[in-house]
Amino acid sequence: MSEFLAYFQYPFVQRAMIVGVLIALCSSLLGVTLVLKRFSFIGDGLSHVAFGAMAVAGVLGLTNTMVVVLPVTVLCAVLLLRVGGRAQIKGDASLAMLSVGALGVGYLLMNLFSSSGNVSGDVCTTLFGSTSILTLSDFDVWLCVILSFVVIGVFVLFYNKIFAVTFDENFAQATGIRANAYNLMIAVITAVIIVLAMNLVGSLLISALVIFPALSAMRVFRSFRSVVVCSAVLSVLCALSGLVLSVVFSTPVGSTVVAADIIVFAVFSLLGKLKK
Repeated sequence: MSEFLAYFQYPFVQRAMIVGVLIALCSSLLGVTLVLKRFSFIGDGLSHVAFGAMAVAGVLGLTNTMVVVLPVTVLCAVLLLRVGGRAQIKGDASLAMLSVGALGVGYLLMNLFSSSGNVSGDVCTTLFGSTSILTLSDFDVWLCVILSFVVIGVFVLFYNKIFAVTFDENFAQATGIRANAYNLMIAVITAVIIVLAMNLVGSLLISALVIFPALSAMRVFRSFRSVVVCSAVLSVLCALSGLVLSVVFSTPVGSTVVAADIIVFAVFSLLGKLKK
């Protein structure tokens, strides 16, 4: 036990825990809304965009890829909502094109211009996550803390509006709520969360971080508030347990966190059936 607790004395583990908890918390808050609005695919699509942007940042030789990845991902989220409805290629088709295109171009750029001798390893690390979260700098941690508190603050401040837009967008518009503006806000916040979560689970596994806690909570609870609270608790616990297990057993962080989410989903699905 003493050897196990000794891991938490290291600053890099403490930084990883802080970032992991904040990312898991933010992902779970927006995850409930995305699942109920059937916007879950946005997280997956934007994660591929973030991968492409990260590849471009790597080609440019930027030490801080966040400078490119965050604005590009947010811009794509805005364009998908603003332009997607009026474009000739609509909805999920435009998202699919952007997602696959960014993934393919990003991988091509990494192969053509990468200075690393292990391109496959770099790609695997970016897509599926690795122990890179254990090498976070103080800047990365503070940026995550600031953006996470912004996301949480926006969600709490506009909770009632988000609730109304989530369940009945037409009724929300009839009562004077600017549904399009709040949908745009949700998309932007989702893009921010996607970029932050890449350090934890990788770009291909981000959707699991967003979706699984929400679906697990919905197996047992029915009210929106209860689902949000339960989803937040489950997401944080799974992130912490995944991080601890990955450090102790030297497993990939992203895959370990997702495995924890899957186990919790299975347990809550069983509890939901027993509850009936």
